[in-house]
Amino acid sequence: MSPAILSPHIIVPLLVIAIGGACSAIQAPINSRLASYVGDPVTAAAISFAIGFVILAAIAAARGAIPTGAGLASAPWWAWAGGAFGAMFVWSAVWSVGSLGAVTLVAGLIFGQLAAALTIDAVGAFSLPVREIGWTRLAAVAMVAGGLVLSRH
Repeated sequence: MSPAILSPHIIVPLLVIAIGGACSAIQAPINSRLASYVGDPVTAAAISFAIGFVILAAIAAARGAIPTGAGLASAPWWAWAGGAFGAMFVWSAVWSVGSLGAVTLVAGLIFGQLAAALTIDAVGAFSLPVREIGWTRLAAVAMVAGGLVLSRH
C-alpha cells in the first residue's frame, strides 16, 4: 500500500466517511420501522430530517457557526438544493429497504452515488476541479454494479 494512502489526512476522512456510510445503512431500517408506526414513509423521512436538523443546528450554534444574511444571499441557487437531494436520499432508503434488504439498498445507493460522482468529476460540477475518468475508476463503478447484481442472489 502506498505511504500516501496511510497518511492521517487520508485515513481520518476515510474513517469518518465509513462511519457515515454505516450510519446510512443503520438509518434506513430504523426509519422504515418508524414509517410502520407513523403510517407513511414520507412522514418518517420528515421526522428523521427534523431530528437531524435540531442536532445539527445545536452543534452549529455551539460552534458559533451562525451564517450571516450576506453569506446566505451570496450562495448560488444550486447550493440550496442539497436538502432536496438529501430528502430524496432518505425517502428512497425508507421506501425501498423493506423490499430490497439493507445490503442491496446500500449497494444501489453506492452505485447511484458513484455514477453521479463520475459525472461531477468529469465536468467539474458545483465548483469542484475536473478530474480525469480513467479505466480504473470506471472499473471500480463496474465492480460496484456487479456487487449490486450479486447482492440479490
